[in-house]
Parts: sequence; structure tokens; C-alpha cells
Amino acid sequence: MLSFISFWRAAAIVLNDLGSSAFYVGGIAEKAVGKSAPWFILAVMLFSSAVRALYIESSSMFTRGGVYRVVKEALGGRMAKLSVSTLIFDFILTGPISAVTAGVYVVGLVNEIMARFGLSDHLLPTNWAAMCFAIVITLYFWWQNIKGIHESSEAALRIMYVTTAMVVILILWGTLTLLERGGQMPPAPLPSNLIFTDESLGWLKSWHWFVHSEGHARVDPASPSIIGIIGLLIAFGHSVLAMSGEETLAQVNRELEYPKLKNLKRAAVVIFIYSLLFTSLVSIFAVAIIPDETRGKYLDNLISGLAMSFVGPDYLKLLFQGFVVIVGFLMLSGAVNTAIIGSNGVLNRVSEDGVLTDWFRAPHKRFGTTYRLINLIVLLQLATIVGSGGDIFILGEAYAFGVIWSFTFNAIATLVLRFKRPGAREWKVPLNFRVKGVEVPAGVIVVALILISVAVVNLFTKPVASISGIIFTTVFLALFTISERINRRKLDLTVAMLDRFQLQQNETVELEAVGARPGNVLVAVRDYNTLSHLEYALERTNTEEQDIVVLTTRLVAGPDSGEREMYDENIFTEYEQRLFTRVVSMAEKHGKPVDLVVVPTLNIFDAVAQTAVRLDSDEIVAGLSSKMTAQEQARELGRAWDAVREKPRRQVAFRVVAPNRDEHVVYLGAHAPNLTEEDISLIHKIWIQVSNVPSRRRVHHRDVVRVALNRLERDLRGQSDVMLDFYKIEHEENDKERGKGNGDRRR
Repeated sequence: MLSFISFWRAAAIVLNDLGSSAFYVGGIAEKAVGKSAPWFILAVMLFSSAVRALYIESSSMFTRGGVYRVVKEALGGRMAKLSVSTLIFDFILTGPISAVTAGVYVVGLVNEIMARFGLSDHLLPTNWAAMCFAIVITLYFWWQNIKGIHESSEAALRIMYVTTAMVVILILWGTLTLLERGGQMPPAPLPSNLIFTDESLGWLKSWHWFVHSEGHARVDPASPSIIGIIGLLIAFGHSVLAMSGEETLAQVNRELEYPKLKNLKRAAVVIFIYSLLFTSLVSIFAVAIIPDETRGKYLDNLISGLAMSFVGPDYLKLLFQGFVVIVGFLMLSGAVNTAIIGSNGVLNRVSEDGVLTDWFRAPHKRFGTTYRLINLIVLLQLATIVGSGGDIFILGEAYAFGVIWSFTFNAIATLVLRFKRPGAREWKVPLNFRVKGVEVPAGVIVVALILISVAVVNLFTKPVASISGIIFTTVFLALFTISERINRRKLDLTVAMLDRFQLQQNETVELEAVGARPGNVLVAVRDYNTLSHLEYALERTNTEEQDIVVLTTRLVAGPDSGEREMYDENIFTEYEQRLFTRVVSMAEKHGKPVDLVVVPTLNIFDAVAQTAVRLDSDEIVAGLSSKMTAQEQARELGRAWDAVREKPRRQVAFRVVAPNRDEHVVYLGAHAPNLTEEDISLIHKIWIQVSNVPSRRRVHHRDVVRVALNRLERDLRGQSDVMLDFYKIEHEENDKERGKGNGDRRR
């Protein structure tokens, strides 16, 4: 049921998650490090392109990529479970911080309106009201996901249209304000300009290299230069959550349309440009435009503060603030939904590897969704919202833990794979050098070292995040480990790793039931180890114009199978599950959709022929059999084709494709023969002999073929008179001409 999407839609899905951080990261970073924060947010957005390059490389290796798969391949199952535990912490925190931020923006607008109408004594308490609002949003999307109504790429794209309109107005109005009224640029990103709070220094606040005054601390100018570098890393670490959502790019990769890698890189470019302009400019404009004396009350909703600080009449600014709140609500709500979907997807992926027991994946009796996983995710999110008391700063600090460690694990794993699997890649992170024949991936090494440094610094400067993150990761790691051990005792892990398919049973194969268009390509598959002909079909078929239907047959009666009910539970076997898992994986790799069909039958060739007629297929593709030659396969399918009672609406080609891509092509049913040069020369030679007779000058080449066939037919009946055939053809031609002439005279 995958619907392959364009790079624009993929970028929209990622930006719904990544772009939502623009609504809260500026305030969180400024609270932590002072007015220089925008420069560090800008640095994070520039660095995000390097992190995104790591995800592109890993996604080019594994269609179903992401942190879990990459770390498992590079570092083993135990480290993979550890990495996915931090990733789940990231996803779990995405929902609460997005929901609370949406609540803060809504409450801020309500309070702004109430203040305008003289109701300042009845303002809503921001944190408490935002917390209640976040709980309602989370419960709403919990119910939506229980029902299985996911946010589509179309919805994400529409949200980005509206967001783009807001961003354009924001940039133009902000630029106009700066030109008319002027502003202050954020202080340069130097250690001397950093102003830390005790909370932002964490366990490092007792260092004597920091000078404390009035609840704030600065780097001591007399301290070693390394302390200044650590100070810059601390500031960078408090801004790193600006690039949250990169994992979503790896998750959406499997649904990117052909050409997959090219579209993945295009999506990455769109994401980079959009997030750089949006997230960076919001924080820079906030310091430049919002006065220092009022910016403090807008740190949790900076874009609203910007709207109210632009030049122009108050009613226009209030209207724009309302627009900002609507856009923020849409984007942040989308991030809440994405967090639940992402968490559920990652846990299902882990479960498919046999790490979680089947109890977690039990389908909802009514909706068929993995409701127990969804319940677990949402309960943890609600506990996080209540535990934070609606404080965005606390949520942001905790959120950064999952973000940075999931990136770090991915970077280390990608680096290890460069040496563990030194073969060619479709794409690599740039800056690679060869030293004595060994490739040195300098680009990956630099990115990994930066991420490791920031992760370690964050570990000491975010006590709440570190403690909660370590506890959460440990609990989930223990859950994964115990569950996996239980699974090993009772579960075939090779079966657990297979995709799950939902059967839709019909008495007959019809276009509407399959979901294919007329003129499709029907690919017959039987062995999951020999699917080169499917890859051939995927490569040469433009699925925007032609659908690909993959058909496997199930012998329901035969010498070894015995009689079966046509629609019993065993109609979809483990073998077919393995087969279609390979088929879907190949389709995902090429970024092209396929429709899957299982047909119970007494004879394979009869089923293929009947299905092709019912689906109005234009072409049938099969692999070369190990038991029959291509000619024998064509002969058997031709026999089955002629036996079909329904008449096809089009001529159908049958291609038998060998593993080396050699193909044997025949046309089924009545069709023009493929004549050799010798055949044509012989026809021409006979035509010359016959047409030299004066009374036979009007004979055509086709008449030679027709006479030969009539002669053969009579020979089979024991009768023959070749000249009589040419005489009959000549009279038929004369009759046709006389009829045509009479018709002209009648007209």
C-alpha cells in the first residue's frame, strides 16, 4: 500500500517535523546562552547539511534505513537496541514539546486579545493552559492513530504552502521594519559574549573558569583557550535541537519515487534551504527587532513576539499574529502526529527483527492498528507533558539528548561501515582520500567527531535531560533485551523479519479490486531467489503511465497438494509472505509501486493467461524456468491463452527474461509471424514467378502467403490445386473493385 511520492512531498513531510523547531528553538537557545544564540542556530542549520549527508549515504545502502538498521549492520544488535532506545526518546519528546509550544502560541494570542480589551486581570496562566492544551492535542492524535488515519504527504504539502506564505510575509515585513526603524544585530559568537545560566551549565557550573554574577555566568577571559572552545560547544549543544527531524528523512526514503537517490538528494537540498531561511532568520530577527525589555515575555513564542514588534498598525500586527498561531498550530500538530507515527514505525521495525514479542504488535480488533505500541507511546508523552509542567525550556533540554545521541550513533555506524563494507556506494559523504590504497573518509570522521564532542558536552550541561534520557534509554534497552530473549525461545526470527500483508479476497480478479489500470504489465513470480525479471520490469516500466501487477499462483489441487478450500486461512503461506517481502523490498529500492495478487489455480499457465485477460494487461513478463526452455514456456502459455473464453481487447506480448537479461518475446493469440530474411526472400521469389504470368499481374505478396496457407490447409485435408487459389483471389479482388465502383456511382 506504499504510495511513492515526489521529493517535494518528502521534503514537506520532513519539514513538518524539522521546521516546527523554528517556533521554539530560538527562545530555548537564548535562555541558555544569551543574545548570541542566533549565530549558533545558524551554525547548527549549516551543520545539519553534513548530518543530512550521513543519512543520504546510509539510505543509499539500505532502502529501509534509519539509525536502527545502520547501527545493527555496523555495530551489532546490542548497540542497535541502545541506539533505537535514544531514538525513541527523541520521538517521545517531539510530541510533548511540539504540543506544548502550540499551546503556548494559542494562549499567547488569547492573552494578547484579552489585554487589548482590558481583561488583563483574567489572563490565562501560560504553562498550565499550554499543558492542558498539549494533553488535548496528544489525545486527539492518539485516537487518530488508533483508527489508522495517518497524516498524508498531501496534508504535509498543504501545511508547507501555508507556512511558506507566512515565512515570506515574515521576511518581507521584518526587512521593512529593519530598514525603517533599524535594529540590533546579535553579538558575535565569541566565548566572551556568551551568557550562561546555572541551568545551562549543569554540572559544569562549579568550574572556576566561569565567572558568576546575578544568576548568570561567563567564560573567564583568563581561562585557557580550550575552555572558550568548550563554551562554544556548550552553546552549540543548546541549539542542536534546531535540526531535529533528520531521522524522518531516512524513514520517508522508502516511499520516494524513482529515481530514488536523486530525489532523496533533491529533497535534502529543499530541506536545507527552507530550514536555513526559516529557522535561522526567525531567531536573528527576534534579537534584531524585538526590544530587549519585551523580548523576555516572548521567548516561548518568538514568532508571535516578532509579529507584534513589526512596524505598522496594531490591528494588522494582531491579524498576522493570528495567522502565525494558525500556521504554528498546523505545523506543530503535524509534528505531534509525526512523532506518534515515527515511534510506532520504529517500534514495529524493531519488532519485525524479533526484538519485541508479538504481544506488542497485536492488532486492534476493530481498526487493525498496533494499538498497544501506540498506547505505550502516548502514555509516555502524556507523562512527559505533565512532568514538565508545560515548561518548554525543560522539554527542549531533554529533547536535545535524544536528538544528539541518535545522530551520534548514526555517524559512528556510518564510519564503521566505510571500513567494514569498503565496497562501492551509490553516494558517499564528500571529502574522501586514499592513503596507501586505503580510503580515509575525512568528511564522515569530521562530522562524527563534532557530534561526539557535542554529545559528551551535553551530557554534563543538561543534568535533567541526561538523567531522564539515561533512565529512559536503560529501561527501553532492558525491555528490548528481555523481550528478545523471550522471542528467541518461541519464535522463528526469520519469519518475524517478514513484512505483514493484509489479504483482500475476491471471487475473481478484477481491475477495480487489484487497483490497476488497463494496459498494465503483469509480472509472474514464483521463487523469491529468482526475481531478476521483476527488476528488469521495474527498470524499464514508467509506472506513471503503466502499472505493474505482480502475480504469484497457488496450486490448490495437484498430486502433492490435495484439495483445499479456495479462501481458507492458508491461502497466503509463509513462502508467499517471503516472496512478497522480497518483491516489496525491490519495489521500494526502485521507488516504483506494484500491485500484489495471489491466484489459487489448478494450472499456473491457465491462471496467468486468465489474469492477463481480466486485467487487460499489455504485457506479461516471466523469468526463465529451470525446467522448461523459453520456447516451451511460450508454447504452454499460448495454449492457455487460446483456451481462455474471454476475448482480450489488445494484443499481449509475453517476455521470458533470463538472469543475464536475454529475453525471448512472443505475441499471444492471433498475430503476425516474425518472418526471417529467408522467409521474405522466398515469398518475393514466388511472387515474381506468379506475377510474370500475364493473367496474374495483380497478385500481391500477401496473396502468396494466403495461397500457401490455403494449400497447406487442403494438404492437411488431402486436396490441392494451387492455381485455383490464385484464380479465386483474382476474382475476389475484381469483385471488390466492382463493388467499390458501384458504390462510387451510387454516391
